[in-house]
Amino acid sequence: MKPLDKKIYLASKSPRRRELLRQVGIDFDILSLRSDPARGIDVSEDTFADEPALDYVARVAREKGAFAWNVLHLRRMPLRPVLSADTTVTIDGEILGKPANHKEAVAMLERLSGRTHQVLTSVALHYTDVFEQVTQVSDVRFAKLTPAAIQAYCATPEPYDKAGAYGIQGLAALFIEHIEGSHSGIMGLPVFETAQLLQKAGVSIL
Repeated sequence: MKPLDKKIYLASKSPRRRELLRQVGIDFDILSLRSDPARGIDVSEDTFADEPALDYVARVAREKGAFAWNVLHLRRMPLRPVLSADTTVTIDGEILGKPANHKEAVAMLERLSGRTHQVLTSVALHYTDVFEQVTQVSDVRFAKLTPAAIQAYCATPEPYDKAGAYGIQGLAALFIEHIEGSHSGIMGLPVFETAQLLQKAGVSIL
């Protein structure tokens, strides 16, 4: 079944994902999931014991989309494709989530300094009988960072809502020597792979 229009729902509050969808002309409405522990969390982003990063990021993206799809039915909203995504950073087999404070942000950047890590973004699409998912993996190599550079960066708001404590689209672009993979995937939504998923649900991009 094809959607009646080209609009989709985005089950994410990420401003980077919104920006990337607008960049390629995809019209969307936001289905925000609660993430504030004080108000309740719709989908937990906690890791399971010994859960590999690939399994983790795919599971969270899938659960976000499934929750949002159920919300559509409960609220009797127009049925359109639901796009969800999750991004994580991993190094030495360990998942680096969003830093809770300045100390955690500094520790993460010290660990990434002068090394190559992986950024994984999984994208899931729910629509009627269609469920598709893809996970994109990029390698990112950081230059050797001075303590002063780390402290200066962690004094900005940038690190604190991002996995691995940095955003490639911001000041942290100065840290990156080389990437192999998808620049948009590192930002939080691999555009090429996302377009392929949407086309399977009948949403044409061009």
